[in-house]
Amino acid sequence: MIEHVNQLGSQTPRTGPPPTGDAVSVWSWDTTADVVGGYPVEEAGAVLDADERARAERMVQPADRHRYRASHLGLRVLLGSCLGSAPQGIRLIREDCPCCGGPHGRPAVADAAFHFSLSHSGDLAYLALAARPVGVDIEAIPGPQAVADVINALHPAETAELNALAVDQRPTALARLWARKEAVLKATGTGLAEGLTHPYVGSHPAPTHPPGWTLTDLPAPHDYRAALATTNDNS
Repeated sequence: MIEHVNQLGSQTPRTGPPPTGDAVSVWSWDTTADVVGGYPVEEAGAVLDADERARAERMVQPADRHRYRASHLGLRVLLGSCLGSAPQGIRLIREDCPCCGGPHGRPAVADAAFHFSLSHSGDLAYLALAARPVGVDIEAIPGPQAVADVINALHPAETAELNALAVDQRPTALARLWARKEAVLKATGTGLAEGLTHPYVGSHPAPTHPPGWTLTDLPAPHDYRAALATTNDNS
């Protein structure tokens, strides 16, 4: 179980080499900060690649652009620290999608022997690093309308669990459930291509582990919920 989440601040991090074996390293940082890992966010264009810069520019709200740049700047700083490379020298690729074979599966570092997963929500970003497939997700607790929008699209057992709760308890339970489900979907690389029904992860305080995966609820600020999915495959 991951009981500690490393904090990336304004200074250059010292991560050591990428995790090996069953080890998982999880990092968190504030995406509203002006400096992430020793790099000013306003100068992130010199570090991000063309695709990242283009995606940031398509965002209408300046605050959203800043959070996105800060998220990917932190990602590159941490990957670079693990590999002993400059952040701008990290070449990010996409694996093949397990559903259709298209080039939009899990993000990966070209020619690297480890896996990563990045998530950002609200003002926070989470990154997981591991030697085996891994998924991480951070979710800000949503408002009541978000619960109403998705409650009937979940696994029937999850829908029943949420409906059994008092209305004011449902947003927190949904954030917990959603973080778990997204963590697994990121780890498998399928994303939301097959909808929200599967896998069943549950909304109770203790997660249910989908076949082949272990789910762990991560420490997070009181208005967020976060989860980590790691494969049970020893190959």
